[in-house]
Formats: sequence, structure tokens, C-alpha cells
Amino acid sequence: MKIGFIGLGNMGGPMAHNLAVAGHDVSGFDTAGVKIDGVTSVDTAQAAVVGADVVITMLPNGAILRAVADQIIPEMKTGAVFVDCSTVDVDSARAVAEQANAAGLGAIDAPVSGGIGGATNGTLTFMAGGGADAFATAAPLLEIMGQKSVHCGESGAGQAAKICNNMILGITMIGTCEAFALADKLGLDRQKMFDVVSTSSGYSWSMNAYCPAPGVGPDSPADNDYKPGFAAELMLKDLRLSQQAAESADAATPLGQAATDLYAQFVENEDGLGMDFSAMLPRFSKLGRG
Repeated sequence: MKIGFIGLGNMGGPMAHNLAVAGHDVSGFDTAGVKIDGVTSVDTAQAAVVGADVVITMLPNGAILRAVADQIIPEMKTGAVFVDCSTVDVDSARAVAEQANAAGLGAIDAPVSGGIGGATNGTLTFMAGGGADAFATAAPLLEIMGQKSVHCGESGAGQAAKICNNMILGITMIGTCEAFALADKLGLDRQKMFDVVSTSSGYSWSMNAYCPAPGVGPDSPADNDYKPGFAAELMLKDLRLSQQAAESADAATPLGQAATDLYAQFVENEDGLGMDFSAMLPRFSKLGRG
């Protein structure tokens, strides 16, 4: 396929590279002027999409997505598919899909899980919302960039799945870090704590696959001075999106709100900026009950 790719940062760059390695003709644009091996660099977003069968975006937020959509949708050929892999608010995803559909385009919101490592290794999970025909067109490309894609429903459903998943992740990581900090103060060895919890009812991805305690469980950012695999500020972004969605849908999410407040404190008022989201463990280890 001929593919336009807009947003070649830490996630988009490797994703575009993997598509090019697979033999697709990829034209890419990024405001930072990034060059990606195998990807033809162009000077504008509009130039990236001309003649493209599929256009993929990986952008920071909903406002930027809407602005880019305004630029590129008029330049896309009828019948092309617009695949947005950004994590944005559900309202923006739905608005852009409606705009694309009105212009005779297919549209998929397909945010990802798996982080920079997943983007590099082609092992991302895609959560997709949009029409069945558009998803069928995009699916072979998602299979190159990831190991799994789930068609979650109509437009916005991919974003809904992503923010619900990451709300769970933020809540469970805080719980895991609190438990390790409590275990330390009770004199319980961290390895013994892991051995029990990882095979008991406290089992979770945060404990078993991404343990926040250095030297315990599989390798994780905790074993690399908490250099980010998934940065705390990105978790905060996703938690804020979850609470924005909860307010719009009139949904009670008290633990989601508490997790949002804790990550905001960590990132904005403490030393969490630029740290992995699992660095909540040393944070809690330093705190007392008061």
C-alpha cells in the first residue's frame, strides 16, 4: 500500500519504519523534521497524504489531531482510510471520524498499548473503533505494527477501551507500590512478597509483568533506575482522559480520580516527571502515614 504517516516520534517513528521494512511505500511528516530509515520524508502533512491508500497519525492530543485532520482530510483521495493511533479524548476521535466519513473516507481510531518497546518490536496491541470495512483495510497494517488488534465497535470505541484499560493500570500500579512500601515497613522481604502475591489473589500485570521493585520479577524499568518504559506523565495524561470521559458519561470512578490526583502530585509537584510510572514505589517508600 501507499501510506502517509504523520507523527514520527518515539512511537510513530518505529511504527512507520516497520511498515517500510514490510515493503510498503511510506511517506512521513513530523514537525520536528525527523528522518526515519526507509520512510520518504516530506515537508508538510498534506504532502504525506496525497495519493495514499491509508493515512496513519500518531499525535500528542485531541486538539492537535483535530487541527491535522482539518489539513489532511481535504487532500486525501476518496475511499482512503484514516487511521489515528493517538491516545485522545473520545469526543475528538468521534468528531474526526465523522469529518472523514463526510469526505468519503474510512476512519479508524486505533490507540495502542505496548509502549516504545512494542512500537520498535512490532508487538503493539491495537484497540480499534470504526466501520468494519475501514478496519478490514487497516488490519494488515496493524498486524505488521503489532501482535494483536481488536475491533471494539464504532468510532470512539478504541479510545474508550484504551482509557478504561489504562485507568485500571494506573490504579493497580498504585496499589502494588503501596503494598510493597507497606511490606518494607512490616519487615517482609520483597522477593517473598512477590512470590506470594504473584501466585495469589493479588496477581496483576503491574505485579507479575512490570514489578515496581528492583531485582524482583522479570526485568522492568525498576531495574534501570526507573527510566521510562511508560512515563508517569503519559499515565497522568491517560488518567485525565479517563476522568474527562467519566464526567461526560456521568460515571462514578472514585479510584480513577484518586489515581489521577496522585499521579498529578507525583509529576507536577514532586520528582515524577521523566520517570517511569512505576516509580511510585520509591515515592511511597519515603512517605509516612501522615
